[in-house]
Amino acid sequence: MSHRQLIRAKHQMDKSNVIRKCRNHLWCVIFSSILFWFFLFYIYSSDLTSRKNVVRPLQNDYSIGVLSQEPNSLRETENDSETNTPPKSTENRVQPNTEEGDLINVQQLQKKDPEIKSSNIRTIADEGQTLSEDAEPEIRPLLTKTEDQSLTTEEKVELIHEPAITEQVGNPQSTVEARQLKRDEIQSAVSRLKPTSNDEEEEIPVEAREEKNVVEPVNRTWSNPISAKEKIEPVNQQSKPKSDMCSGRYVYVHRLPRQFNDDILKECRKISMWTDMCRFTTNMGLGPPIGNSRGVFTNRGWYATNQFALDVIFSNRMKQYKCLTDDSSMASAIFVPFYAGFDISRYLWDFNISMRDSASLALVKWLTRRPEWKVLGGRDHFLVAGRISWDLNRLTDEESDWGNKFLQLDEAKNMTTLVIESSPWTGNDFAIPYPTYFHPSRDIEVFQWQNRMKRLKRRYLFSFAGAPRPGLSKSIRGQIIDQCLASRRKCKMLECYNKSNKCNNPSNVMKLFQSSIFCLQPSGDSYTRRSAFDSILAGCIPVFFHPGSAYVQYIWHLPKNYTTYSVLISEIEVREGKVDIEKRLLRIPKVQVIAMRQQVIRLIPKVIYADPRSRLETLEDAFDLAVQGVIKKVDRARKAIRDGVDPDAGYAEANSWKYNLFGTEAPHEWDPFFSKPKRTIS
Repeated sequence: MSHRQLIRAKHQMDKSNVIRKCRNHLWCVIFSSILFWFFLFYIYSSDLTSRKNVVRPLQNDYSIGVLSQEPNSLRETENDSETNTPPKSTENRVQPNTEEGDLINVQQLQKKDPEIKSSNIRTIADEGQTLSEDAEPEIRPLLTKTEDQSLTTEEKVELIHEPAITEQVGNPQSTVEARQLKRDEIQSAVSRLKPTSNDEEEEIPVEAREEKNVVEPVNRTWSNPISAKEKIEPVNQQSKPKSDMCSGRYVYVHRLPRQFNDDILKECRKISMWTDMCRFTTNMGLGPPIGNSRGVFTNRGWYATNQFALDVIFSNRMKQYKCLTDDSSMASAIFVPFYAGFDISRYLWDFNISMRDSASLALVKWLTRRPEWKVLGGRDHFLVAGRISWDLNRLTDEESDWGNKFLQLDEAKNMTTLVIESSPWTGNDFAIPYPTYFHPSRDIEVFQWQNRMKRLKRRYLFSFAGAPRPGLSKSIRGQIIDQCLASRRKCKMLECYNKSNKCNNPSNVMKLFQSSIFCLQPSGDSYTRRSAFDSILAGCIPVFFHPGSAYVQYIWHLPKNYTTYSVLISEIEVREGKVDIEKRLLRIPKVQVIAMRQQVIRLIPKVIYADPRSRLETLEDAFDLAVQGVIKKVDRARKAIRDGVDPDAGYAEANSWKYNLFGTEAPHEWDPFFSKPKRTIS
């Protein structure tokens, strides 16, 4: 047999062996296939079971202890629940946070409810980091995004610390209804934190997000009735019965004849002899927008606002107030939308007293006929006059005497009048901040500006923007200007008394204050200055020379401990040449200066008026604090009347500055400053 035949025979033999082997082990193949299909069926069944159990974590005893505003953290919580993995115990767990008390104290919860286990509490904390009190803000920039971008949670928390939202879910033995109730509360809290997805944020353009956050203004005039449907509900609040959301905060607004408000605006050219107020009453009283060509401002929320435009600004903000009511019996206070400041501005010069008093007398005549007035004799009524108190506080009927006598009327003495400067010796007028140039429509705009003011490097130790008062014998402005000019390396001067009058340009004023550590705020024609609030807005520490310039004025908006945000140098010592301002300021420790500047920046939301065409989400502005102050004052008066006590009894009106600020008429170190009532600083 040839070699080729041998190979062919061997190949056929091997092939037959393979076939025989496969036939012998065919049962193995069949068995393996059966096992494989059983395995696939098992996997499929397990997947179905896991899907059916997805909702179980929502009803078991695992709870969300703190809902963070951090989207990723929230998604991690949901993922843990879906895998049905018990969360780790939070005992002895250290969470990075921004405020003491934000973390859940497991031991305290266990004391309140022994059935709560530490393993059943989940904590999700914001990983923010506050700025150290002794840290130099210029060295630690807080905002690296552009002004148009949104802040992260960590950046926001440096300026405003919101308490965490805590929800305590019942134990496994609790009823289904109770667990469902807690589940609804959790879902409600989660919905308030939306959008929680980074993807959602990316899908919404910046313009769309801005439009989404802006509350459309209600087309409402105070001459027409306000229907219940037009009431604006509070934002960013948990769903509660309507009676609870605004309990103790309702405000009723009188429907005045147009002669007291709208008709005055129609004659806006008569409001001021030197200024075209028609220009400054546009944009709900904010005035024309300010460009940002010099980079002094941010791109939104800045207007050339007139310092006497508060009448219309406040009235338009009231239209956006969360707790308006058309039922006066529910109201804690009653607003009178009379443009008292605009009214007297028309007649301050070259008009007889009958013309100056005519609108005020007509107003009180109209009010006293209303049933709302008769409930408390007007003690629950309040109005706004965007002028200083002296313009409405004429003491005599002499033609040469200044202003009208609105605040001297018996009916007006029962009401509360909000002015930009109050009299220290009368008890029915209260000061609220001058309007500044900044009117944000969203919280994020305030946060961005605050962080920007923290990062600024300031070249000058102190600065002064103003003009001398040679006609006032006791004015110290001349000495201040001399000291500033003598210290050019430490002091920057902005002259406001030449023909160019650079102080009329908001960019010049704000640029000066942004470059200064301290801003001098001496008295002028009266105790107060709008400049003081411009300096706070710029993060510049105000230096006052009279307690009547701020401390006894804005008791609802500024801290009572004035040393935390300002410096007081006695004008008496400056007048007598006993004080070197530069040396006095240099003696303040750097750590204290940093703390004061941080406090000034924290005050920014409290001294600005938000855009009346929108609404801030969480921050309270100067308007909100003013309304709160009025309501508290009315509540005290109402309680005194119920107790049969005269609300004005207990202190002499001449000591009202002392009583309102300190609650006592005891002797005080500031008594020499207020020894003699005077209309202007002379």
